[in-house]
Amino acid sequence: MNQLSEQPANEIHFGLVENEAIDDFFKKLKDIEQQAKVRVGDDDIRHLLKLESWCNWLYLIGLGTAWILPNPISAFFLSQSKFCRWACLAHHVLHGAYNHIDSVPNRFTSDKFARGIRRFTDWFDWILPSDWVYEHNFQHHYHLGEKYDPDLVEENLQWLRDKKYPNSVKWFIVFILDCTWKFTYYNSNTILENYKKKRGNTAQVLNLSYAWNLKYPPARRLILLSILPYFCFNFVFLPSLFLFISPTTALYVLINLVLAEVFTNLHSFIMIVTNHSGSDIFRFTTKISEKREFFIRQIVGSTNYKTGGDVNDFFHGFLNYQIEHHLWPKMTLKQYQFVQPKVKKLCHDFGIPYHQESFMSRLKKTVNVMIGVETMKVV
Repeated sequence: MNQLSEQPANEIHFGLVENEAIDDFFKKLKDIEQQAKVRVGDDDIRHLLKLESWCNWLYLIGLGTAWILPNPISAFFLSQSKFCRWACLAHHVLHGAYNHIDSVPNRFTSDKFARGIRRFTDWFDWILPSDWVYEHNFQHHYHLGEKYDPDLVEENLQWLRDKKYPNSVKWFIVFILDCTWKFTYYNSNTILENYKKKRGNTAQVLNLSYAWNLKYPPARRLILLSILPYFCFNFVFLPSLFLFISPTTALYVLINLVLAEVFTNLHSFIMIVTNHSGSDIFRFTTKISEKREFFIRQIVGSTNYKTGGDVNDFFHGFLNYQIEHHLWPKMTLKQYQFVQPKVKKLCHDFGIPYHQESFMSRLKKTVNVMIGVETMKVV
């Protein structure tokens, strides 16, 4: 074991000790990044196209069978397609992961993907792509685990943690939130974050109800550009295409689309929210003081799930490489598969905590934080 592991934990984790061990750690971490960079090329584009085709086929199969009966199989196919179009495609393309590849199609560059009319073909969701880019790429990634991180669950659910309800009641509330969180929290919060940026006051605290009061610009943007287009297309237009068979058939399609929406909310919540929460994960009370501290925070403030193999990674939305993603947000999906075991081994060699568990284990730890049974580590 390298001598870095012999230092006090708080000094190791946040780069506050100047010694050869920590310098060596960052040198080797940089070497891993360089190894991945020289591998990037046409294979990464083909890999992304394959994942996109999986999304498309799942959607076509789900919608093409949704008219038969209300059933969880069609809903699952639709849900997996919706989730992975966000997590696998939009998430990484809008980080600019493929911008630097010469052969990349324009639609897979961050300034073209889901922009303008392409929103309806690339990533049509409750969430507005332009607002999500700011909320996620900047607020979340550059304030990970801090008070103003929009994904800091312990902070966001403090109101529930403080309640004196029985834990069974709190679990039920969390379940309802999970089933609806893209609609009730995520899309409205992304709009609020962007609104605060435009007003030049990103530290301003705005209750989510502000996003639903039509007196205010965020609410009008939320209703007119986010909710109405998605609701009308998904729950009115698509079912109406099946009216020529019968009204009952159109109803079956509507039921499956609603069920798929619930599945998508649950799936995305489990994969996204649990990435940075748990009693073994750090949150931070101070701003980053130096570059090395930033990288260490990404490791000890994140967690991975089971990794390896495109099918497994596709189901996880490639969010099972969260540590590597936070170290290098602009890395392609294929290269995360390459660097992950190297980063894990490096952290082990230097005694830096590297969390990797099943998503069910992480879900339990996250919910315990949400309901106030457990508390995150604080530095």
